[in-house]
Amino acid sequence: MKKIILHGLAVEKNSEKYLTQIIDRLNKEGVSISVTSLFLSRNSGLLNNSQVVSEITEDFDAVFSLGGDGTFLESLLLVGKSEVPILGINMGRLGFLASIAKEYIKESLYLLFKGEYEIESRSLLSLESNSELFQGKTYALNECAILRKDSSAMIMVKCYINGQYLNTYWADGLMVATPTGSTGYSLSCGGPLMMPDSKDFVITPVSPHNLNVRPLIVSDDSELRFEIESRNRSFLISLDSRSETIENDVDITVKKAPFQAKLIKIDGISFPDTIRNKLGWGFDKRN
Repeated sequence: MKKIILHGLAVEKNSEKYLTQIIDRLNKEGVSISVTSLFLSRNSGLLNNSQVVSEITEDFDAVFSLGGDGTFLESLLLVGKSEVPILGINMGRLGFLASIAKEYIKESLYLLFKGEYEIESRSLLSLESNSELFQGKTYALNECAILRKDSSAMIMVKCYINGQYLNTYWADGLMVATPTGSTGYSLSCGGPLMMPDSKDFVITPVSPHNLNVRPLIVSDDSELRFEIESRNRSFLISLDSRSETIENDVDITVKKAPFQAKLIKIDGISFPDTIRNKLGWGFDKRN
């Protein structure tokens, strides 16, 4: 790796030493370092002499995302269709996507430059509609969710899969989640955990009024179309951490995006390790 770009939130005072470790290691490896303009604006005192770029192109070998999972998703938005691999370094709290703890930066970068890593491809969702949404960046790594607005009454979501009627959901909302997103919002709504390389999506209702309605796993080749009715004629649609208000007459179709997210995974850090540690599995005296 010879050309790397840094992106992240404002680095807290007690974490500045970790940013220094990253920069020192990259300089030692002779890497050309750039930073996003957003990262510079958030850390103007720390990165004044850095090369600044406004977008991430295929010219870069990797993006280092410094923050939590929210920062990782922001990095993915900047990467877009270029599919530049992203290394998530957790400066935040939980961190499923930003899997490298800041205390292990030195060891992880040592392994990275030894070539002891792999690049995982993760499916993305693509949102299509008859309305201009999200400034054209209509893709998501975790989930696409249709939700009631504010404290309004529940909404009615009619779902079609590959042109065939599936069900009408009376609920606070409905989401389509990827295997990556199965550890997030979908999980909190009762959805299953899925391995990252699963070729499936999960349709998860949010607080459904019918108690016999359960999450449904479908092939990621499926095309899902939704018709929504809401008493106040509008509702929310979200892609990961972004949301917009739209009207009832907007057509919505969700399917797999034609490009993927590329995640850099350091050897020795696996998905089972991550969920076991993050979710507290195995903390039982019998183990």
